[in-house]
Amino acid sequence: MNTNSVFAELSFWFMAIASVAVPIVIYAALLAKRAVSRTTVLVLGITLVAIAGLDIYFLRHMAALAATTASLADDALFLSELSFALYLFPLMFGGIGVNLISHVLISHLIAAERRFEKEHHENR
Repeated sequence: MNTNSVFAELSFWFMAIASVAVPIVIYAALLAKRAVSRTTVLVLGITLVAIAGLDIYFLRHMAALAATTASLADDALFLSELSFALYLFPLMFGGIGVNLISHVLISHLIAAERRFEKEHHENR
């Protein structure tokens, strides 16, 4: 590593901005639309879960890099109890993504049950 701090890494700032901006854009798109297809909701939910997974991987990677730098600021953020706060965004985004995926699956199952009941009720 050529820098004295993880915060000097361009990848840190890119990931930090993208990890907040992309979910906000997704939420804004979902709230702005009057009608959204199940497929869109499913894709956006999977995207949120994927972003959360990448964030966790990235945070672990940054913690490993912070351990090799001389900067105390890196250690204070990535190697202390304060690092727990860094995991709140991915936890929230992943949780919302899982809820979106669950919503799509549950609504599909409810519709399938209704179709089943309707078909079997008509056949009696």
